[in-house]
Amino acid sequence: MKSQIHEHQNKNIVMSKNTILTILAIVFLSSCGDKKTESETEVTPIIENTTTLTDAQIKNAGIVTGKIEQKEVSSTLKLNGKIDVPPQNLVSISVPMGGYLKYTKLLKGMYVTKGQVLCVVEDQQYIQLQEDYLLAKAKIGYAKAEFERQRELNRSKASSDKVYQQAQSEYNSLSVMVQSYGAKLKFAGINPSNVSAKNISKSINIYSPISGYVSQVNVNIGKYVNPSDILFEIVNPSDIHLALTVFEKDINKLAIGQSVVAYTNTNPEKKYYCKIILIGKDFSENRSTEMHCHFTNFDKALLPGMYMNAEIELKSQKSNVLPSNAIVNYENKNYIFIAKQNKQFEMKEVTIGATENEFTEIISEDLNEATIVIKGAYSLLMKMKNVEE
Repeated sequence: MKSQIHEHQNKNIVMSKNTILTILAIVFLSSCGDKKTESETEVTPIIENTTTLTDAQIKNAGIVTGKIEQKEVSSTLKLNGKIDVPPQNLVSISVPMGGYLKYTKLLKGMYVTKGQVLCVVEDQQYIQLQEDYLLAKAKIGYAKAEFERQRELNRSKASSDKVYQQAQSEYNSLSVMVQSYGAKLKFAGINPSNVSAKNISKSINIYSPISGYVSQVNVNIGKYVNPSDILFEIVNPSDIHLALTVFEKDINKLAIGQSVVAYTNTNPEKKYYCKIILIGKDFSENRSTEMHCHFTNFDKALLPGMYMNAEIELKSQKSNVLPSNAIVNYENKNYIFIAKQNKQFEMKEVTIGATENEFTEIISEDLNEATIVIKGAYSLLMKMKNVEE
């Protein structure tokens, strides 16, 4: 009996020892797992836009750091538009009744005065119109005399009312015809007072309604022209101007009287000087409006509809700037390098503005406290590109 009790106690002791060893093993493994997790969380992730240099590399690259500065920067606003004139200063010349062009000496760029003969047009319809006018005018003399005679007879009751009314109607009809043919002659460019049986002409003169420069010649001698055809265009240069497209974001930078320098794509070296005379207030769907500028000196080479570029020097203002060498361009974007701790340099994209005297305006607003690489930025870019490759 005692032997069985003793054996049973030994078994319990062995089981207790095994249980303790199992618990210790679990605790040890759990502890190792925690240490491994802590070790893994302490690993610093790699930042693609950051590079680290040694002291020797910093010296060899000639890296110098600095801060954002405040300087007066004047910028240039570039716009585009076209030559324009008000309706009263651009005249299209046509022939009201058409005909064949018999004579003209006009060339593009020529100066003409108001009332000058621009061309001569001929057609049989002008002969017919003058004939109709003269016949109606001849008949009205007899009709007027007959009307007055019938009126006197009707007063004395020597003629009936019907005969008197017929005479009156005939006279009134011929009066309308004379006035109508006379108006048509004036419309065609013929003075009715100069029309007579001995002075019927098959041609008419076309006169210039304004003084100005010939900007377009669309016909040649012998060509038949319709009333809707434009023969010539004449521009009065007294109010020719440049209409430029301005976006809403730039409106506050501009003012009436401000100077503008314009030039064409074909001859950018030739400069035309203007002054702003009007800034539009109505914006289109793309948030732009028209600004009108008056040329200081007119050049007959400037024609309505001609496209032009323009530059406007804006007023100087205090801006955040960096030396232009501090900015590098990579894949059509602009970057600077910010110096961090432990000789690390972070590549950061920035938005730039105007450049003047080797300083470039920085539009970004979160760099006032940053330490920025102002020399050696290109060397840093090359190192980062080599690492990436």
